[in-house]
Formats: sequence, structure tokens, C-alpha cells
Amino acid sequence: MRRIVGVDTARGLAVLGMVTAHVGLADPERTFPPGGWAQLTDGRPSALFVLLAGVGLALLSGGDTPVLGTRLVQARLRILVRAVLLVVLGTGLVLLETPVVVILVVYAALFAAGTAVLRWPRWALVVTATVVALLGPVLRQQLAVHVEVDDARPLDLLTVLLGQYYPAIVWIAYVLVGLAVGRSDLRAGRTHAALAAWGAGLVVLGHGGAWAARLLLGSVTELTTAEPHSSTFFEVAGNTGTCLLVLAVCLAVGVRWPRALAPVSATGALALTAYTGQLLAIAVLGDDVVWQATATSWLAFLLVTVGFCWLWHATVGRGPLETVLHAVSVRAADVAPDTLPPRTEPGHRPAPARAPDAPRTDPVDQR
Repeated sequence: MRRIVGVDTARGLAVLGMVTAHVGLADPERTFPPGGWAQLTDGRPSALFVLLAGVGLALLSGGDTPVLGTRLVQARLRILVRAVLLVVLGTGLVLLETPVVVILVVYAALFAAGTAVLRWPRWALVVTATVVALLGPVLRQQLAVHVEVDDARPLDLLTVLLGQYYPAIVWIAYVLVGLAVGRSDLRAGRTHAALAAWGAGLVVLGHGGAWAARLLLGSVTELTTAEPHSSTFFEVAGNTGTCLLVLAVCLAVGVRWPRALAPVSATGALALTAYTGQLLAIAVLGDDVVWQATATSWLAFLLVTVGFCWLWHATVGRGPLETVLHAVSVRAADVAPDTLPPRTEPGHRPAPARAPDAPRTDPVDQR
């Protein structure tokens, strides 16, 4: 399937947003917006990254026309192999011990879980995502008090499911929404308009609902806040709305002026390489680049990331890590149905094969 510029652009913005969250400047003293501009990149880019994983699942399995039969088996194999490779890569990045909570292990688990719902209709995906967003935070809160999780090293199943930053028990909702979006015609104007409308409504529901709950209860609770990484219903709704708005704009602009988006869309096409590269750079430069960030270091990260991805994509094409994932997963999914012998009824012995030049002995010849 031909790449969609708008999807790559949105993914590029997600990567650059995560870079900003890691090495960008903090300005919590600002009163407008409350908490400063830096909070705009706290939690939302990673939610967009995961929602676009759902879109990627849809595109890998046929887009708005889901594949069937052997092609569905191949799609699931490709996804599962990629998930395994992402776990290996994510584990390696966690072992670098940078002051960054690596998302790739949880991302891989969510990616693999998506294979179970590839054939679901859009309404079922949306309904299930809503149920998860409502019940997942409550279930996580009830379970988290009885177990110990290590968010700094998200390598065990409990941390993947219940961790503070990317709890899969809640974040699977983003994947389900993304998969439903990917089952639409992403090049159609009506799809862009629908995404923008749903996005605006969810932003109001998420952040307006959290504000109303605070007024009603007189205080903010763990389940009524919309703060970044709180993984409440209100945060998930608000984040999903923001993601849909960003995706709608990127898709609409990408259809009309794709060349104008080339630097950011190239970053999205090399998202895994870009994400990994910035963590390797942080490991080399030291923790101060995160804890004592400057405008110079932040801009350097952004410009180097975009410049490298743009140049690589224009001259080479698929990114280095993306090439590995593509080659290994395609090779692993290179399956075809075996040629089976003809089926016969129980107790029936098939007639021996007749040589091409042998005389016919059926009743027609004996008339």
C-alpha cells in the first residue's frame, strides 16, 4: 500500500513532540496556558504515537478493505514479528538507563494485542475503546495498590499492564481508535471532516468533563483529573480528541500540499530510527541534557532529527531500523497454502490416475 503523507506527518509530529518532552524546556510558572507550554508535549505525543500504531495495524492489513485468508495470516505474522523485534530494541534502550521512560516495550505489546481485533468492524472497535477508557482506569487503580511496578524499567508484564506512564490496560484504547480510523478512506475529505468533528467533541468531553467534575466534587481525584499520564477517562478522551484533530489536519494538508510536509513526513517515515537515535544521543551526552535542558540543545535535537530523516528519506528511502523490521517481518510472513490432495468420502478409494494416452474405459466409451 502506498504511504499516506498525512499519516507520516502526524507520526513525525509525535516523534518531535516526544523529543521535546524529553529535552525541551519546562515553563511551569506560566499561567497561560496553565502549567506552561511545555505540558502540551507531555503525554499527548506518546498518545498520538500509539493511536497511529492502530492506524498502522489497519494499513498493514488492508486499510479500508481488510484482507482475508492467507493474507490475513501474513498480516498477523508480520505484526507479531515486528512486535518481538520492538521488544528486543526497547529492552536495549531501557538498559541504557537514560532518564526517559521508554515506550517501545509497551508499544510492542499493544501492537501485538491488536492482531486479535483486525477483523472487527469499526463500531465494535469504537465501543470497546470507550469501555476500556471508562473501566480501564478504575481497574488499574484497584490492581496497582496490590502489586509493585518499576516504571523506570518497563520490562515485566505487570509494569506493561499497570505502569504509571503507559499502562496497557488503558492505552489499548488508543490502538482500538486508531484501528477504527485506519479502516476509513484516509484520503477522503469527508473522513478528514469527521475526524476533526469527533476530535473537537472529545477534547471538550475530556478537558471540559474534568473541569466540571472538579467543580462538582470540589477537588480533583485520581479518576477525575486530565493531567498528563494520569490515564483517566478524561485524559484518554482529551488526548484522543487532540490526536484526531492533529491527524485530520495532517491528512487534509497532505492531500493538497504533500511537498510542504516533506521534512516532517520524512521524520514520521523514519519514526523508529528517529526515536531510537534521540535516546542514543541522550545516553552519549549525559542526563544533564534532560534535567538541565537549554533552548540550544532542544533546537539542536529537533534540527538534527528532521535534517537526518529528510536527507535519508530523500536519498535512501526506508530508514535503517525500518528496513530491518520490514525485511524480517516480510520474510517471516512469506507463507502460502500447501497443495492438498483431493478430498474423498470415508471408505472411498480414489481411482488410479490414467496416463494421458490411455484409452478411456468409462461407460461413454463402451456404448
